[in-house]
Amino acid sequence: MNPHLDKLQSYPFEKLRQLFAQVTPNAAYKHISLGMGEPKHPTPPFIQQALADNLDGLASYPLTVGNEALRKAICGWLERRYDLPALNPATQVLPVNGSREALFALTQTVVDPAANAIVVSPNPFYQIYEGAAYLAGAEPYFVNSDPARNFGCDYDSIPEAVWQRTQLLFVCSPGNPTGAVLSLTEWEHLFALSERYNFVIAADECYSEIYFDEPPLGALQAAHILGLSTVERPYARLVVFSSLSKRSNVPGMRSGFVAGDADVLKKFLLYRTYHGGAMSPPVQAASSAAWNDETHVEENRAQYRAKFNAITPLMQEVMDVALPDAGFYLWADVSRTGLSDTEFAQRLYAEYNVTVLPGSYLARDAHGISPGRNRIRMALVAETEEGLEAAQRIVQFCKNLSK
Repeated sequence: MNPHLDKLQSYPFEKLRQLFAQVTPNAAYKHISLGMGEPKHPTPPFIQQALADNLDGLASYPLTVGNEALRKAICGWLERRYDLPALNPATQVLPVNGSREALFALTQTVVDPAANAIVVSPNPFYQIYEGAAYLAGAEPYFVNSDPARNFGCDYDSIPEAVWQRTQLLFVCSPGNPTGAVLSLTEWEHLFALSERYNFVIAADECYSEIYFDEPPLGALQAAHILGLSTVERPYARLVVFSSLSKRSNVPGMRSGFVAGDADVLKKFLLYRTYHGGAMSPPVQAASSAAWNDETHVEENRAQYRAKFNAITPLMQEVMDVALPDAGFYLWADVSRTGLSDTEFAQRLYAEYNVTVLPGSYLARDAHGISPGRNRIRMALVAETEEGLEAAQRIVQFCKNLSK
């Protein structure tokens, strides 16, 4: 067996299941889950129809590179959303079966397992980053997010010896779970580090379309502003991941894309051809329809905006939490309740039948601290009425603790 499998930790939701194993929730309340980041808004009917109208595509083997219509739809969306110059649909984008599989697969493509490689990851983080690093034969190195820096990472704290071994850097903007968005200055610094130490940047942007004010700056957009889209090798060492799951409420379609450096994508396509990563033709057709429409995205965003504006002030009564830059998570410090993050989650479930995710399940002890300790992640994915009910139960739970 692959010995690297022994390095993998249980997934956060398995840890949560174990935490709740001996707990009987209060039957007076209907269960409400804020634990998993699974969109609950209805899938737009036109996407469902596009899928149904193209079921005859099931009779054909799909190409790993995807069809031209989908690649053009993705390029068109990127160009409109980020004000980019024209992208080459044949070389600079690649459809993938959701960003999760692509984040994992790209790591296997990029990392040289014989090179004593390091993969740098934010902390807290999406656990795929860690697992992908281990299974590629690399060592993950965690950079803690800092609340004083808007949950940004201090990349200047990374030793020279670590950068020299780094082959891949994961960046999540807007962040999971913090919701923090990188600034142009931060991107400029990362691009300079990538050029100096010759590592690839994997920019995870699957939450980019859920925001409350200005659209979040994207990695390709930052590179274009800084003049890196017109050089001899456009978007050198930069690949961006996006998905329809959150944007269009279709997590079950498993549809996303990777875009950026054509040289990296050429190798990634080769890897995925052997890996068997082709997208089903009906899903390609439905994905094209989704990327070509913004009205449903604007309506979806408005629902999240109203929900966060209603719920965040309630939560602020009893815990330290603020509206994030973007995304659909509240990343709350529950220290003033006197409970740890795991105790908070366990007792809330037992007494009020509401599920939240302990922050320590999303982070690792690194450099003397765990940035997830005494924090909880709340995914405001349910409809507004249910989300408000969950918030009211949490407020009552916290107030009872202080009596």
